[in-house]
Amino acid sequence: MSEHRRKPPQPQGGGRAAARRGQAGSSSGRRAAPRGATGSPSDSYGSGPSGSEGEERPYGGRAEARRAAQRSGGSRRRAAEPGGGRRAAPGGPNGPGRGRGRAAPPPKKRFIDYPRAGKYGAARWVPSWRLITGIFLAFMGGLVTAAGIGYAMVGIPNEQDTALAQNNVFYWSNGKQMASTGGQTNRQLVSNAEIPKEMKNAVVSAENASFYEDSGIDPAGIGRALLNMARGGETQGGSTITQQFVKNTYLSQEQTLSRKFKELFISIKVGQKLSKDEILAGYLNTAYYGRNSYGIQAAAQAYFGVDAKELSTEQCAFLAAVLKGPNFYNPDGGVGANASAEANTKRAKERWSWILDRMVEVGRMTPAERAKVGGFPTFKRQSSNLSGQSGYLIDIAKEYVAKKAGLSPEDLEKGGYRIYTTFDKQKVNELAAAVEKTQKSFLDPKKREKDKYVQFGGASVDPKTGAIVALYGGEGYNKGHYSNNANTLGVPVGSTWKPIVLAAAMKYGTYETNGKPLSPLAKYNGNDLLEIKDQNGDPIMGNDGKPFRQKNEGETAWGDVTLRKAMEQSINSPFAQLGIDVGLSRTQEMAKDMGISEAFFDKANMKNVSFSLGTSTPSAIRMADAYGSFANDGKHYEPYSVTEVIHDGKPLEGFEKPERQNAMEPNVAANVTDVLENVVQNGTGKKVADIGFPVAGKTGTTDENKSAWFVGYTRELSTAVTLFRTDPAKGKLLSMNGTGGVTSIHGGDIPAQVWKDYMVEAMKGVTPERFPEAEPIGEIINDTPTPSAIPTPTETEEESPSPTPTPSETLPSPTPTPTSTCDEFDWQCNNANGGQNGGSGGDTTASPTPTETETDNSGGNANGNGGIFGGSSG
Repeated sequence: MSEHRRKPPQPQGGGRAAARRGQAGSSSGRRAAPRGATGSPSDSYGSGPSGSEGEERPYGGRAEARRAAQRSGGSRRRAAEPGGGRRAAPGGPNGPGRGRGRAAPPPKKRFIDYPRAGKYGAARWVPSWRLITGIFLAFMGGLVTAAGIGYAMVGIPNEQDTALAQNNVFYWSNGKQMASTGGQTNRQLVSNAEIPKEMKNAVVSAENASFYEDSGIDPAGIGRALLNMARGGETQGGSTITQQFVKNTYLSQEQTLSRKFKELFISIKVGQKLSKDEILAGYLNTAYYGRNSYGIQAAAQAYFGVDAKELSTEQCAFLAAVLKGPNFYNPDGGVGANASAEANTKRAKERWSWILDRMVEVGRMTPAERAKVGGFPTFKRQSSNLSGQSGYLIDIAKEYVAKKAGLSPEDLEKGGYRIYTTFDKQKVNELAAAVEKTQKSFLDPKKREKDKYVQFGGASVDPKTGAIVALYGGEGYNKGHYSNNANTLGVPVGSTWKPIVLAAAMKYGTYETNGKPLSPLAKYNGNDLLEIKDQNGDPIMGNDGKPFRQKNEGETAWGDVTLRKAMEQSINSPFAQLGIDVGLSRTQEMAKDMGISEAFFDKANMKNVSFSLGTSTPSAIRMADAYGSFANDGKHYEPYSVTEVIHDGKPLEGFEKPERQNAMEPNVAANVTDVLENVVQNGTGKKVADIGFPVAGKTGTTDENKSAWFVGYTRELSTAVTLFRTDPAKGKLLSMNGTGGVTSIHGGDIPAQVWKDYMVEAMKGVTPERFPEAEPIGEIINDTPTPSAIPTPTETEEESPSPTPTPSETLPSPTPTPTSTCDEFDWQCNNANGGQNGGSGGDTTASPTPTETETDNSGGNANGNGGIFGGSSG
């Protein structure tokens, strides 16, 4: 080693060499301490060139010493020791604080070593296996403790006590009680021996195939339910029969995590203390089956009129199917548009068949036994203590409550709710009396086949709030009529749709006015078999490849007529062309603004000419509410039926009155009203002209007289009345031609008469407000002289279309116009699947289906894709 790199000799007994010798445990000698003896992995010593005792130094020098100290002490530098300076090796001549390189003492141990000492960077934040194990054991211990406490505190409810749930109480708008329903009062317990083996096998196969082997709970299902609720999702119940039994007997209607934990503990206890047969019997004795029946015995009597022990295999499979959800599987129908009798029957049959097949699949029925099972069972007529209109009123209120409060119909059936409605008892009775008066004077089902299956529906709404004040749904639950005709969605509205098309023209204009409003004095060609053209002026083609021609009620050559006159006489061809000129999408937007959603549109004809003539099927409630927008200066309120709901002494949220929406400008509403006042005074609605106060309204009749409507209003009340006839076996609309002994039915006679009889009574005690004056609006197009030789026909309403021959074919004879002796009671109705091949309005018209593209003024294209193009009038 060169001279200049040698270190000066250290004082005797001290310095670096001494420190090194002290660490090595030797005072002399040429050999260095073994590598690593000093705590540094690079420690190594050697002799000088002469082999004598020379300077010995670590290969790494000071830097290596510092790193060694850091590795052993956990930090780059330690805090100063008492006395100041750096740490020194013991015995240094300069005293404490002068030496370097000695490792610091190990850090003090902590109870929870986190962040971890002696680790650097990310390693400090990675927990050790000891820490993870400790946390897991502590968590499991906590769970076991909580489960033990819960298990000890929760007992098994007494099913006989919990079966006595409260009823739901419904109130009229004046606060007086209307009816009391629901609650588990129709319930009789039967023993396990009285429940057929087939019933047990069907339920176990369908709902919990491992029932006899499982522990009574489904941890995975519970985990999913808890996670879903914690995320704010839809609540879910237990999936095993034991858990469902516990849920039914516990009867708590709250959907919370605490409820789920209680359900879990009860299920565990039930599984330990009751046999599987006892649990299954308890479930079948507490479940809800529809028809206000709780338990297998009540259900057997409600559907089949037999005791539970007498149920057949077919009947057992049905009751097992309806347990899936009575609101959607009870063939009588349920609450909501998707729970019609027809839809429910279809679902019930499919699940019934699946359950029987499932029984074979899981070994609870042999294939030979399955082959012997008969067809879908028949049911006895449902009995009800709800007479008159109360059943329909309650259905409407329950549907509204379920939607606003997020409750299922089954939850509501458990009872305990006080529901305050908007229904006016006096007006409900007056509407029913108006219908019954016409029924008795016009129909005689015993003498005339065509008088059978004729049905009425009606609804009355307050235009200034949207409150449903009255409705007529049918003859009553107590008479076996369970479908609500006031809320049916299958009856096309006919020409009562035309005012919506006119309102769209006043709001949006047409392609000819460049979006500026169109005046009701604008003229359109009203001739029969008018060729309808798209916005480019090209003919819209029919299915036969020839230009589509719109059929009117008769063959009158109207020539150019104002839209006001066309509405008065309900002529089809002007509104068929107007709908194309405005754009069908614009009419649809206007309908939505007035509360008629796309769900009510005739999907098959949304892009066809006939859409403008009333092939859509909104309910009487929706039509009354929509016309309320005309009565209320263009302001619209969603229809509602419940003002307040009380449960457990507290009001439920979500039952505030609907907020106002602006459907159209006030002057648009005023102009439509002015046109509809003229319909009443001079047109197809003349039957109500002498009512004694200002009214506006529109008639409507559909193809083949399958339905007839009158929708009219005052400033205080908007009312819709519909008439139709149905095939009870197939649920299809039937023609009313010949009903009541008359040739045909129009909206201007029977429905208008019912409307008038009701409104005369409903408006008693009310000071009628006059409609606001309509100011001139929009552009007048096609203002050319009208041909003078046009005969003035008798005011009639035109029906929706039936197939119309092309111009080259022979024209059919015109539909006869009802005589004055028949007008008052000329009607017919049908409540199912209507509107597929007709337009709407007073008199039916028929047209081939166009296939050409029609362009609307909003920039979109609508393709005629088949279907019947109909018209409506009256």
